[in-house]
Amino acid sequence: MNIMIIDFVFSLLFFPGLQESAQGKLLADQVAKKYETALRQVFAYQEKFKILHPMFENLYPIAVVEEGTFFVFAPQSQEKRYILVASFPTKWPVPKGIRASFPLEEYNNKPVCVVTGEVFDSAEGYVFVFHEFVHCHQFSTSEQTLKEKLQVYRNALKKKDFGWELEHPFPYADQNFDSTYARMLEALDSGEAETVLACRRELRRVLRPENYEYMIWQEWKEGLARHLENRMRALLGLPQNQGGLKKPYNRITFYAVGDRLIGFLERRNTALTLDLERLFKELAELGGLS
Repeated sequence: MNIMIIDFVFSLLFFPGLQESAQGKLLADQVAKKYETALRQVFAYQEKFKILHPMFENLYPIAVVEEGTFFVFAPQSQEKRYILVASFPTKWPVPKGIRASFPLEEYNNKPVCVVTGEVFDSAEGYVFVFHEFVHCHQFSTSEQTLKEKLQVYRNALKKKDFGWELEHPFPYADQNFDSTYARMLEALDSGEAETVLACRRELRRVLRPENYEYMIWQEWKEGLARHLENRMRALLGLPQNQGGLKKPYNRITFYAVGDRLIGFLERRNTALTLDLERLFKELAELGGLS
């Protein structure tokens, strides 16, 4: 019995989601073998990306969605490979091409990178995996502490609005926001620090507190992931991800501007992204949020 089969039998014993049927066991075995080599490559990319940020010293589980099922693979760092540890049906239609991270209830609410298999077909796909690992790191360290300080989050919980991060009704089309954010973006690109700070103060004035908090939250959470993604892309010689810069502005705009704002702050303090709570505070205080 080879190592992969031993791992698979071990998984069947300790993760009953894999034992639903003989057909299910066969599919799990096939999926484990199918992605064995591709998942080993995650460790190869980790070696490249470690120099960019200490968070890449750690890897996180990867859930590959196939046949309406989450197949969860956990990293085995010493052996530099992933093994299949759980499988369970998806509760909603998962589109091909998904690149996401969230805690899976059926996997003890641990943060997991969720993808479909074609992500492993290119170097860019592996960059997206590590982009999602940034979110896993945020979730595992400072995310909950920071969220609990935000009124926008507390109000969403009261309403049981669990999709608030994606669906918050931010006034993207408001002229005051649109013009000020555009001016700030131009100042970031031209290095006009005083204009950047003035725009942040203006945004604090024209936006409702909940909307201002939401903007900062997205700039921190998605801006950091985009910032490190673009550093990975630069390392591999891939084009930068500039999505979100064109009008009309939307949620993705915060990803792109967050990337630039973090670069702006890093020029003042090169170690800033080593302390994620401090990074959030610095982004907030640019506009006067305490």
